[in-house]
Amino acid sequence: MPELPEVETVMRGLRAALEGHRIVRAAAHRPDLRWPIPPGLGRRLTGARVLGFRRRGKYILMRLDGGDSVLLHLGMSGHMLVEKAGRNEVTPHEHLVLETDEGWRVGFVDPRRFGSVDLVPTAQEDAHRLLADLGPEPLDAAFNVASLAQSLVGKRTPIKAALLDQKIVAGLGNIYVCEALFRAGLSPLRSAYTVPGARAARLVPVIKDTLTEAIAAGGSSLRDYVQPDGELGYFQHAWKVYGHEGEKCERCPGKPVCQGIRRIVQSGRSTFYCPRTQR
Repeated sequence: MPELPEVETVMRGLRAALEGHRIVRAAAHRPDLRWPIPPGLGRRLTGARVLGFRRRGKYILMRLDGGDSVLLHLGMSGHMLVEKAGRNEVTPHEHLVLETDEGWRVGFVDPRRFGSVDLVPTAQEDAHRLLADLGPEPLDAAFNVASLAQSLVGKRTPIKAALLDQKIVAGLGNIYVCEALFRAGLSPLRSAYTVPGARAARLVPVIKDTLTEAIAAGGSSLRDYVQPDGELGYFQHAWKVYGHEGEKCERCPGKPVCQGIRRIVQSGRSTFYCPRTQR
């Protein structure tokens, strides 16, 4: 599933093509994805001007001049394609198409249909059922050492699971939690309640730095993810542990000291870490 850096990259691509422009044609090619698509969505979007964009966690909000926002979630396999208008045929699995007065065409492609599209009044975005319980944005000032420490008090779940809890921090996913924990030298198996203090002081800036670097690289291309212009993200080339099972950790001096990067399963997801350097 695309994580915060991928969603941020997609949002920026959409902003560059759509912001300030009018939608002259909109068409939904099926009635539902993960949930029903609002009835008459194409008609309701046609003629609207795009005022701006906002990302909340792994969700994109496209704000319109009529007072509504289009909520987009890419799901497991969804991606957006931005190209010049003129291609009339619909791409396989392309469920929503927008065309603008500047000649741009935007398509929402989602083969597995775990994504979603909804309409919400702009003034009530944060009350939407998918957004209402989200925690702070990890790149905002509201996510800091004190706020993370408060969220982890008394939590006996592993810190990896706690960071994936969208109520604690919004937008973090499996890849970037693995990478941040490695950079902070924290074991994904460590109980969350033991992190407040010096460990949280290491972890918070590392999370912010990891996400910032990933956004600058266009995210990580894994399976279906591409940027809106069709380009791949490149942060996967900077992964320190994710996907590197059995390889030498860059912090270990070498064998026989180095045990190699280990892969375990936590809550049904692969976790990659160095058992020697992450404590």
